[in-house]
Amino acid sequence: MRNPLSQCITQIPFSGIRKFFDIAAEMKDVISLGVGEPDFDTPWHIRDEGIYSLEKGRTAYTSNAGLKELKIEISKYLERRFQVSYDYDTEMMITVGGSEAIDVAMRAMLDPGDEVLIPQPSYVSYMPCAVLANGIPVIINLKEENEFRLTAQELEEAITPKTKLLVLPFPNNPTGAVMERKDLEAIAEVIRKHDLFVLSDEIYAELTYLEGQDHVTIASLPGMRERTVLINGFSKAYAMTGWRLGYACAPKVILEQMLKIHQYAIMCAPTTSQYAAVEAVRNGDVDVAGMREEYNGRRRYLMHRFREMQLKCFEPYGAFYAFPCIQEFGMTSEEFATRMLQEEKVVVVPGTAFGDCGEGFLRISYAYSLESLKEALDRMESFIQKMRC
Repeated sequence: MRNPLSQCITQIPFSGIRKFFDIAAEMKDVISLGVGEPDFDTPWHIRDEGIYSLEKGRTAYTSNAGLKELKIEISKYLERRFQVSYDYDTEMMITVGGSEAIDVAMRAMLDPGDEVLIPQPSYVSYMPCAVLANGIPVIINLKEENEFRLTAQELEEAITPKTKLLVLPFPNNPTGAVMERKDLEAIAEVIRKHDLFVLSDEIYAELTYLEGQDHVTIASLPGMRERTVLINGFSKAYAMTGWRLGYACAPKVILEQMLKIHQYAIMCAPTTSQYAAVEAVRNGDVDVAGMREEYNGRRRYLMHRFREMQLKCFEPYGAFYAFPCIQEFGMTSEEFATRMLQEEKVVVVPGTAFGDCGEGFLRISYAYSLESLKEALDRMESFIQKMRC
């Protein structure tokens, strides 16, 4: 019998994140610091709007690109919060989470042999999506001494005549790193010089903690809007992971080809979720601010505990992750995470799940209550003390 499977897909590994969750599922008294998901419920007024839409029988397909009402509100939001303007009718589409937007953008932009620059450590989907779009992933290994920020020099050194697209994943999962305006300005100069395009994944844009500084999108810089696909969504900022709703903004010439793929593969994003999202983006600023403040308190507590443990960790100013270094213990990231799970029943994710340069680090999520964080970190401290003896 012929092999029924695509060679391309069989060569893509499963996500390194899931392994530890599967092990933990078979154990009792486990505390997880591994999931990248808000522990808050979706705010009630947003849920209520979704329920109301069902009660009113709003269960038909929306247009392929999404509800006009929602796109108008997103357009207002982006201009209000990040000083970037998009035509809701021709430059925006609603997707099934930010993940679909990443996939569709790459498939719309890449031809076989085009190189995609992917800074790592970073979200696990970028490399497989590039491969599935017939692109060639080129990894840029980010450095702890640069706080895992992409530098203009690192970008310049990775560019070849085949380079077409740069993935810009900030605020970053798994490191918590952010890019400030001055960082983006230096990057933008290189991008314009080499006539490149950018896929800017800004799903954590609202979760930044630099005092006095808001998130800056590279699309707002001179000459960059026409080169950028801006991706965002509702999962992280509004605690709407299960609603599966994101969006992409891009120049019309790119967006209309993305929409073509979306038409054939998806049809439209969930209708109920779109009505709920109208309420989120229209009236959810207070909710977002409250959750951001809570995350920041947890972040400060986490860093305080790391200092007490004398565990090296650069200060993360975005998302809800920390990326401590465990190189002193002479174990791989996977060995350390496995032993801590077995001996202390605490789940963390090895840094290598996000790229080879994550070796020697762990991703720890603080999207958990302070009570859970305290218990997990007490167990982690006990494990570290044993390792140092």
